[in-house]
Amino acid sequence: SAEEGAAEITSPLPGIIYDVKVKQGSEVKQGQSLFTLMAMKMENDITSPKDGIVKEIKVKKNDSVNKGDLLAMVE
Repeated sequence: SAEEGAAEITSPLPGIIYDVKVKQGSEVKQGQSLFTLMAMKMENDITSPKDGIVKEIKVKKNDSVNKGDLLAMVE
């Protein structure tokens, strides 16, 4: 099924990680907010594309990211 395998959560635009809302090993639901990204003085919610477990978090609060940077993996 489409649910199998890991989903890569990447940054949709350049900015700064304002908040990390989950921990490695957390269970998440599709659409659940994982990060808040500050870009152009606006807060952008980055959500999980599927139900699963957060396998890896690649960023921490106040990290600068570019568009396409890997933020986390959800399996």
